Amino acid sequence: MSKLSKNEQKMLWRILIAAALLIAVRLAVAFWVPDSATSLVVTLAYLVPYAVIGWDVMWRAIRNIAHGQVFDENFLMALATVGAFATGEYAEAVFVMLFYQVGELFQDYAVGKSRASISALMDIRPDYANVEKDGVLTETDPEEVTVGDIIVVKPGERIPLDGVIVEGASALDTAALTGESAPRDVKAGDDILSGCVNQTGLLRIRVAKPYGESTVARILDLVENASEKKAASENFITKFARYYTPCVVLAAVALAFIPPIFVGDFTDWFHRALIFLVISCPCALVISVPLSFFGGIGGASKCGILVKGSSYLEQLAKTSTVVFDKTGTLTKGTFSVTAVHPEEGYTATQLLTSAALAESYSDHPISLSLKGACKEPLDPSRVTDVEEIAGHGVRAKIDGREVCVGNSRLMERESVKWLPCEKPGTIVHVTIGGFYAGHIVISDEVKPDAAAAIADLKANGVKKVVMLTGDTKEVAASVAQTLGVDEFHAELLPADKVDLAEKLLAGKPDGTNLAFVGDGINDAPVLTRADIGIAMGAMGADAAIEAADIVLMDDQPSKIATAMRISRKTLRIVYQNIVFALGVKAVVLVLGALGMANMWLAVFADVGVAFIAILNATRALRVKEFR
Repeated sequence: MSKLSKNEQKMLWRILIAAALLIAVRLAVAFWVPDSATSLVVTLAYLVPYAVIGWDVMWRAIRNIAHGQVFDENFLMALATVGAFATGEYAEAVFVMLFYQVGELFQDYAVGKSRASISALMDIRPDYANVEKDGVLTETDPEEVTVGDIIVVKPGERIPLDGVIVEGASALDTAALTGESAPRDVKAGDDILSGCVNQTGLLRIRVAKPYGESTVARILDLVENASEKKAASENFITKFARYYTPCVVLAAVALAFIPPIFVGDFTDWFHRALIFLVISCPCALVISVPLSFFGGIGGASKCGILVKGSSYLEQLAKTSTVVFDKTGTLTKGTFSVTAVHPEEGYTATQLLTSAALAESYSDHPISLSLKGACKEPLDPSRVTDVEEIAGHGVRAKIDGREVCVGNSRLMERESVKWLPCEKPGTIVHVTIGGFYAGHIVISDEVKPDAAAAIADLKANGVKKVVMLTGDTKEVAASVAQTLGVDEFHAELLPADKVDLAEKLLAGKPDGTNLAFVGDGINDAPVLTRADIGIAMGAMGADAAIEAADIVLMDDQPSKIATAMRISRKTLRIVYQNIVFALGVKAVVLVLGALGMANMWLAVFADVGVAFIAILNATRALRVKEFR
């Protein structure tokens, strides 16, 4: 068993002391207390272990009543045990309270274990950052480090802030972010995320984001706020308990006072009513259902899947349609120039240099690939009047001549006749001085697990997989065929993606959900509009991660099927607990009302059922089978 917290240790000692006192009192009453002793002496003797184990329950019941919160499990336990004392069932009263506290201890331990599981994964909050200034290292609070500072991360230290490596090479342990054990090799020029552990070499990193916007801060915020988004099952149980508890109290009052009017024997019927109260305590439901979802979120976190709330975990299980953005989601998003086709009168170098200069102020992946492929030195001072045209491309002046770089829509907008290309890839057309100068082919590589991810989704009950892209139809068709998607739409503007998402939402089967998976800033509107938005977290845009309901920290689309299996397992556990708890309680409540159940069976129906339900709920944390 994991180490107990201080409060749990105190409760365990209280349970042991109360149990020992209960045994001592029973033995004393049985063997040493004379028959002439008054019932007051016996009552006071049993009140000692009762006070040790039950004082906090009584206090919470009184405090809640004073605040207008009458009907809860504290009230039921207090009423049942005080009533048992009133009818002379002293040992049963203490035993009921004792077992109730045992159940509470187990609940606290189970919740603590779930939290510890998430905390172990989320134990990525950096304690300090080694800021280097004038060759001197100073340990600084990460929140005080500014963008542009150089930090030094030694082997064995956790990377405190997001940035770019300026010097050094190393292997990183990314398990805290991605759930993957394989190290990731990095070198100078690579982007690096906070939360990873530096394993081998010394790294100097230029800070790119303040701590509040870092990967670590975002992850911690997502986990800490996950409990605010409750699932429908949790809301149902909360509402159910709100009405259920006063109803069973009224039923117990009726059981205590109405039958004696007709058949007499008030004491027997009052005792039955007390048993009825103990049986009816809704602990098993109130505890196990939220714990099941908490365990599911913790299990998903172990796999590098951050779920922002139990409602999203529940909705994911009902997903029938999954829509992917192509670039950066199904493909790596790392473009490279694979062909340069200049028109007559232009050279390949001239075509590539003009395109790279026009794109010199952009950080778009296509722009970066153009600049990376250009062998000529780029002088941004040659570029003026840069205009980015969303969904089309860029217009700029280079040495006073107008250059347009973009897709076929830009060419049509500029009334320039363009030539198609038979090569697969993204075609970037270039005009110089108003004349068509040629085109450049840029290709993106499909992620290694993308095809398996789509096959796995279909194996898990997803009926339709759709791919959306702003790329050409030829490129989209090639990727769609390779991956086996059911439907694709190409040459889309950001607004087109939202329109298509609306149509897909309208056409999905009733009672099912649509999930959208994306990573770019232009995906944020669709992520928000979809039933479930899933973002790539490792290198995805901040806007996409904020808009999403679920974040994949390692950018692997195959983790979506894993998340679906976790969500379905969690829901199975929730439904099992609801049916089991209500079923057992219904049977034992009837037995209690008929006088066929004693206080010991009532304790099982309360604490025993809660114990079994909580034990079942902790299964949601076990995720080895999903890896």
